[in-house]
Amino acid sequence: MSDDHIKPINVADELSQSFLEYSMSVIISRALPDVRDGLKPSQRRILFAMRELNLAPGKQHIKCAKICGDTSGNYHPHGESVIYPTLVNMGQKWSMRDTLIDGQGNFGSVEGDPPAAMRYTEARLTHLGMAMMDDLDKETVDFIPNYDERLTEPTVLPSAFPNFLVNGGTGIAVGMATNLASHNLGEVVDAICAQIDKPDITLPELMQYVKGPDFAVPTEIRGIRGIEDYFRTGRGSMRMRGKMEIEETESGRSMIVIREVPYGVNRATLQERIAELVNEKTLTGISGMRDLSDEETRIEIELKRDARPQVVVNQLFKLTQMETSFSVNMLAIHQNRPKQLSLKEAIDCYIEHRREVVVRRTRYLLNKAEERAELLEAYLLALGHLDDFINIIRSSKNRDEARVRLAAYTFPASTAEGLGILIRSQASISGDTYTFSERQVNAILELRLYQLTGLERDKVKGEYDEVIENIKDLMDILAREVRVLTIIKDELLAIKEKYATPRKCPIVAEVGEVAMEDLIANDAMIVTLSHRGYVKRTPSTEYRLQGRGGKGLKGMETRAAKSKDEEADFIEHLFSVQAHDYLLFFTNTGRMYVERVYELPEGSRTAMGRSIQNVLNLKPEEKIAALLRLERTVDEDGNDITFREDAGFVFFATRSGKVKKTALNDFRNYRKDGIIAINLEEENELIGVRLTSGSDEIILVTHEGISLRFHEDDTRSMGRNTAGVMGIRPSTTDYVIGLALVTPGSTLLVASENGLGKRTAFDEYRRQSRGGKGIITMKVTEKTGPVVGAVTVTEEDEMMLMTSTGQSIRIRVSEIRETGRNAQGVKLLTLKAGEKLQDISLVIPDGEDSPGESSDQVAEDESSTEDEQNEGEG
Repeated sequence: MSDDHIKPINVADELSQSFLEYSMSVIISRALPDVRDGLKPSQRRILFAMRELNLAPGKQHIKCAKICGDTSGNYHPHGESVIYPTLVNMGQKWSMRDTLIDGQGNFGSVEGDPPAAMRYTEARLTHLGMAMMDDLDKETVDFIPNYDERLTEPTVLPSAFPNFLVNGGTGIAVGMATNLASHNLGEVVDAICAQIDKPDITLPELMQYVKGPDFAVPTEIRGIRGIEDYFRTGRGSMRMRGKMEIEETESGRSMIVIREVPYGVNRATLQERIAELVNEKTLTGISGMRDLSDEETRIEIELKRDARPQVVVNQLFKLTQMETSFSVNMLAIHQNRPKQLSLKEAIDCYIEHRREVVVRRTRYLLNKAEERAELLEAYLLALGHLDDFINIIRSSKNRDEARVRLAAYTFPASTAEGLGILIRSQASISGDTYTFSERQVNAILELRLYQLTGLERDKVKGEYDEVIENIKDLMDILAREVRVLTIIKDELLAIKEKYATPRKCPIVAEVGEVAMEDLIANDAMIVTLSHRGYVKRTPSTEYRLQGRGGKGLKGMETRAAKSKDEEADFIEHLFSVQAHDYLLFFTNTGRMYVERVYELPEGSRTAMGRSIQNVLNLKPEEKIAALLRLERTVDEDGNDITFREDAGFVFFATRSGKVKKTALNDFRNYRKDGIIAINLEEENELIGVRLTSGSDEIILVTHEGISLRFHEDDTRSMGRNTAGVMGIRPSTTDYVIGLALVTPGSTLLVASENGLGKRTAFDEYRRQSRGGKGIITMKVTEKTGPVVGAVTVTEEDEMMLMTSTGQSIRIRVSEIRETGRNAQGVKLLTLKAGEKLQDISLVIPDGEDSPGESSDQVAEDESSTEDEQNEGEG
């Protein structure tokens, strides 16, 4: 070879390219199943080869060696020894939920025993295996040449039932792997039909049909959250438990009987592990064990007289594979590339595949019907002009001449219509003349004498009419999508009716998942969030009720400044909530995060709390700007309907005076990483968020004691990704600090930085138009200091006040007298030098408050040390 034909290449580039080609071959053509039929190429080729061998369910079994030989020689050239295990797997009832192959002979055992050699075993297709290839001969799928281009093989099977979800499977490719759980055929069919009827069906609605995995062997599945995870994202993990029963022997001893082992667990290996634990004296209560299993599991474990059976059961769950986990990774080939699929996406892919199969099958049947109609049309026309055709045939010298003369024979198209013939297509008509096609001419020449009888002519006309009706029906299917989808549903329901079986695996909710609310008391809680982002929840009973003017209890421990340049930490948000409530966290960047109150870290009154970064997935630059308490609501069936469509609106107020109203239902699809709640301009920030009904009145209060009351109808509802409109126009030095709702029988309570507060009736605040400058709500002086908070209160309410040093005091609203708008108010609490009132909040009364203490009693506590106070109050 000439040196001109040799080109230098980079070895790293060549290896990289070759490895990439190899990995893609493994991923696409070997290890991962196709989402449409749920089969890997090797499985698909085995089933197709069995179909070619005519191994239908009613036929005789033949040797697996013959099946593997044909598969290897015709379609899968990787050796019979690697094909046989795949064949066996599709016939093992403990491996596949609904087997595709009916095996005869030793196909292995659940204990892990290998199958007999392929020359000893036999197999044929099951009904579901045959259903995978229904209508394969009707051009429903594409065929490609086999490896040596002698034959063709299907790229995918029509899959009359959703094998991908029903039977699952595993596969390890290059750099990725799949692990699919099996599901109940009847449940999956119902879910597919429901998704056809409602394409935008939600996951909770789908889970009313598909409860979760349903493995080939009975297994207790524990945990709903893992199931929801992989239904939603394609990834999730759940725990599986075997079944154990405690029985009493004739001698009076207790005995544990293992009735079921988790899916995928080898019974022999399980017994070996139990024996090891007994020998190691880890399991001390077991005296003996014997295996009495046949097709059903029964392993008897004898216990010592002094053994506690339930303790041994718990030890078996903890130390052996009687409890194991199953991790789902729904990775499959979709449109010639690997894709992670959710349950809804997998169903969508199957529906689209079946839609294409039905459409292609209908087109095939339509072509066949039209071809038959063309021949029957020729028969009817020939019988209608019988004398002419007989003369032409008799006077012709040979068949070719007769063919030419018949092809040249024409007659008016109206003649055909007069015979009751619906002309198949306009291709046979030229002007007003009907001409025979070549197929019709050949059909006429092949007419037999008995077909000229009157009875046969009637039979031809009857068949022709049936074919025409069939053609109309097939064309209607192609023209209407609803017909196609109805056919898909009807065929699936027929499969379900014939082959669906009851669920084998019960699903048990783990403690702390579905019934979490039932396990946690809905107690009153105080949630605090410091300026530096430390959050905690504390039972409100830890905060002693005190008299107005008291010094207060030590509240949240905050960090002091380490240097002159560092700002000391202080309580920035304080909320009184219930344990079952939702907390909506709104950040300075306009995003919203949702957390249940009982999921927040619990701490004592003096505890610092936990960083909010460890609770919410906040971005580095984000800081909590506002919180909203959302009371959990349920319907009659106990379903959570907190974010229902008629739940009201979320009303926002910003520092610059802008307001916005958004339907609460728009926030229902919240995520752990947060969602957009409001668009904030630069240097603007949220100061308040409230839940409104749509017919409430709003009051905005500013730092300098100005307020504006307006109806929320003045603010139209907007989407989440908007900035809002102007609510109040504060002066250049002023800004909004409070957002309150006007409610019947309540008053507006405002508090100032120096610890003064007052209540004012809403009647003194006239309703104005949104966007005005407002009126005075509190006369701000050096004595009062600027306004720090404003809330709507009633006489029965209680208030929590928190200072900049972390001190807290709980008082009754009734102790704060009602005054006019222009008044300065009364002292709410006693502040130390340099101490300021930081925040105020309503407290939910819990009925367990201690009697109120006088100001003198609290004052006496000042002489004690802070440690003594904390110890006495704990």
